[in-house]
Amino acid sequence: MQSFNTSLSTPDFFLNGFIGLEVYFLWLSIAYIVIFSFACAVNITLICVVKLEQNLHTPMYIFLCVLAVIDIGGCVSTIPKILQITIFNDRAISFHVCFLQMFFVLFLSAMESGVLAVMAYDRYVAICNPLRYTSILTPATITKILLVVFLRCIVLTGMFPVLASRLPYCLSTDVPQCYCDHIPVARLSCADITLNNIYGLCVAFLVVGMDLMYISFTYIMIIRAVLKLASKTARVKAFSTCGPHFTVILYIYTSSLLTYLINRFGQNQSQQLVVITTTLYLILPSILNPVIYAARNKEIREGFIKLFLKKTTHSIK
Repeated sequence: MQSFNTSLSTPDFFLNGFIGLEVYFLWLSIAYIVIFSFACAVNITLICVVKLEQNLHTPMYIFLCVLAVIDIGGCVSTIPKILQITIFNDRAISFHVCFLQMFFVLFLSAMESGVLAVMAYDRYVAICNPLRYTSILTPATITKILLVVFLRCIVLTGMFPVLASRLPYCLSTDVPQCYCDHIPVARLSCADITLNNIYGLCVAFLVVGMDLMYISFTYIMIIRAVLKLASKTARVKAFSTCGPHFTVILYIYTSSLLTYLINRFGQNQSQQLVVITTTLYLILPSILNPVIYAARNKEIREGFIKLFLKKTTHSIK
């Protein structure tokens, strides 16, 4: 169904990413409810574990908590509207809410990239300069680093809804996605979107590109330092501390690149494939991040077990 707006007033948009999948709406809604519940539960539990365990009050786990908050925010900014579509078949989203969602989706994605870069620096200091780890990554330094990342993301991603909202939407208002993303929405405009495309490419380079280059350089330095260690046991232990972080990086940046290419050049691909791919990119990290770190980190596993046993004991009493 196509909807058109012939005036210059602010239109409602219609998120038509799930068109053609109506027969699966029941199963999709169940799947998204399970994903939302599980993602919020494991990330909140992770934050509680880090807060309650004194031995986890270190920079690495603080950054991990920030990542958990970002993952929760990613779910909250997208899944409720997806459930509104799959349960009530309500595809409409108001003009201002659409651009608000656009901002949060892009801001949280940029924050996740920035925090992963900061976590790479944390691993570099822990492995290459362990004796000065606590003196380098002090609470004040951590706060300043996260503030810089936050401000960078606010400034760069805040321009996306500004640029897109100033466009005249006098043609179709059917967004071929299940959430408001910058380029899919901008393409609905009857004006030239060259500026939007150029700005999107610049931000992609300044955020994802620069972060990925920094992470790559950091891991090269880490690998060089680890290979110089005399003990094989020490080398294995050093590599194991980077394993969860490297796994998360590999998934997030691979899926980010795939999603970016699909949004830019995948107009001729199956709409359902595009929607499923981009949605999974937004949602799956919120589940995978805490699971990967819990599976590969002994302290977090023990914290989860202690918290679970404590709750079980209280419930029995």
